[in-house]
Amino acid sequence: MKITVVGYGNVGAAMVKQLSAAGHAVTVTGRQQNGAAQIAELHGAKHAPMNSAASNAEIVVLAVPFDNAAQALAELGSLDGKIVIDVSNPLTDDYMGLTIGHTTSAGEEIAKLTKAPVVKAFNTLFAQVLDGGAAFPSQAVPVFVASDDAAAKESVVTLIKSMGFDTIDAGGLKNARYLEAVAGLNIYLGYGAGLGTQIAPAWLKRA
Repeated sequence: MKITVVGYGNVGAAMVKQLSAAGHAVTVTGRQQNGAAQIAELHGAKHAPMNSAASNAEIVVLAVPFDNAAQALAELGSLDGKIVIDVSNPLTDDYMGLTIGHTTSAGEEIAKLTKAPVVKAFNTLFAQVLDGGAAFPSQAVPVFVASDDAAAKESVVTLIKSMGFDTIDAGGLKNARYLEAVAGLNIYLGYGAGLGTQIAPAWLKRA
């Protein structure tokens, strides 16, 4: 697939690494082209300015903080015919809480800003888990996927599985409210409770 990753921080860089390793055609973009170029070179991807980076993409991974999403989408221009993956969480400055929830979510708010279908995914995983890949001692790391667009969700599930991760269908985009809360708990467990960043939430099913 042709994938554009917007953002080259820890999460964006990890996404570029894993998508490139899975054989996808990846383009990296962001506010500073030097940063995008460094990550692109490191992982054998391309880089491009914001206003042209998504022109040929099938999927756009929005790997920027929630507060920067509106500006990023505006700079990307029209995303008609593309799919947007939102990996963000609406975190407080200390990362120990959410700024919105109950009645909306980052995923739902981002969906209001674009005509492209939005799929919530990867937000429950630390960048360090993404960077290390899907393999854990007991099982492949699961990625929760929520969207109101069935076709877009199916495409993203295919993408996730190509990267070696497992998937859990989390229903419609409204359920991003719950996924973002799960991410908040994961962050607390990782940092507040001292479990570290090589942890990931999973759902168990009795056979």
